[in-house]
Amino acid sequence: MLTLIKNANLYAPNHLGMNDVLLAGEKIAFIDRKINLSGVPVETIDAAGCIVTPGFIDQHVHITGGGGQTGYASLVPEVTMSELVACGTTTVVGLLGTDGFVKELTTLYAKTKALGNDGLSAYMLTGFYGLPTKMLMSCVADDLIFIDKVIGCKLAISDDRSSFPTELEILRLINQVRLGGFTSGKVGVLHIHLGALPDGIKPLLNIARRYPTLIAYLSPTHLIRTEALFHQAIEFALMGGMIDFSTGGTKFDEPHRCVMKALEANVPLDRITFSSDGHGGVCRVNPETGEITYRPAPVHLNFREMALLVKEKLLPLENALPLITSNPANNLKLHTKGKIASGLDADLCFIDDDLRLIHVIARGKQVMKDGEIIKKGRYEE
Repeated sequence: MLTLIKNANLYAPNHLGMNDVLLAGEKIAFIDRKINLSGVPVETIDAAGCIVTPGFIDQHVHITGGGGQTGYASLVPEVTMSELVACGTTTVVGLLGTDGFVKELTTLYAKTKALGNDGLSAYMLTGFYGLPTKMLMSCVADDLIFIDKVIGCKLAISDDRSSFPTELEILRLINQVRLGGFTSGKVGVLHIHLGALPDGIKPLLNIARRYPTLIAYLSPTHLIRTEALFHQAIEFALMGGMIDFSTGGTKFDEPHRCVMKALEANVPLDRITFSSDGHGGVCRVNPETGEITYRPAPVHLNFREMALLVKEKLLPLENALPLITSNPANNLKLHTKGKIASGLDADLCFIDDDLRLIHVIARGKQVMKDGEIIKKGRYEE
C-alpha cells in the first residue's frame, strides 16, 4: 500500500519546508521536494495548508486506568484508542500506578497488544509503585528480554504511597533494566514516579554522582509537582539526565512555563519531555458544596502545552515539537519514532496554522481525517 502526501510543510521536527512524502506500508519510503508517480496505484493526500509533524509520543499513560484510592468504585476506566488519536498520540507507553493488585500486569499487556492490533504503537513498563516489584516472569530483566512490549520498569519514590526504596534497591533495579535492555536491544529504562515528600530525587542525584554512567537508565517523572522538586530536576538535567514534566496532575506552575524556566537555567531542550499521566484518577472537591467527584486524568494536555509555547511566542514550533516527539523517542530509545525521515515509522500529524489537529496517520494508515476520527477501537460506539 503506497500513500503519497503532497504539499506538506514538513517539521521533522526540524523545519524542512515544503516536501512530498511517500509512505510504503508502515514506513516512510522517500521524501523529496516533488514526487511524481505515474502508472503506480497510490492513495494521495493533499496536505496543502497543513504543517506535517511526527506523530506524538506519550510515555506515561495508565492505559488500563489508575488504581482506586477511595475504594473499588474509584478504579479508573481504561483509555480508548479514540482519546489518543484525538490528540495526535500515535505512540503510547502504558504502566500501572499505585495499584498493582487489582490492576495487573497481565491486563496491562493485553491492553497494550489491543491498542497495537487496532493500529497504534503501544509499549508497557513492568513493575508498579511498590516493592517487591511486580513482574510477568521471574525478574525484571526477563520481562524485557522475553516479553515483546516491555521496554522498562516502573517504581515510585518520595511518595507516602511508595515502598520507600533505598538507594541500593534502586541500583539493583537499574541493574535489571540495564541487563534486560542491552540483551533485548530495547531501552532498559527505570521510570520513576516522584511524589511530594521532601527528599524528592535526592536518591537519584546521589546515584548519578557516584555512578555517572547510570544516569541514562533513569527516567524520573512528575518533576514539576513542587517547586523544590523542579529545582532538583534542573540539577539532574545539568548532570546529563532526562527530565519529564507531567501536563496533568499536580503542578506548581503550568508545564509550558516550566519548560522556559528550565531553559533559562541552561537545561538543554533535548533533555525535557512532556507526558500526560493520562487516566490516572483525579479527585475534585467543590469548594462551595464540599462534594467530591472523580474523573480520569485527560490525555490531550501534552499537545495543548506544546502548542502554548508556540502561541505565546515562547518557542518556535520546531523547538517546541521535540518535547512530544524526538525527545521521548530518544529517552525510550525508540529509534524509528519521533522523527520524519526515510526508513522510519509512518506516524504523522497534520495541523493547521492555528495548531489545530486536522489529520493523523498511525503506522501508515489514516486514523483521523478532517478532524474526525475514522479508525476507533473495536468496542467504541
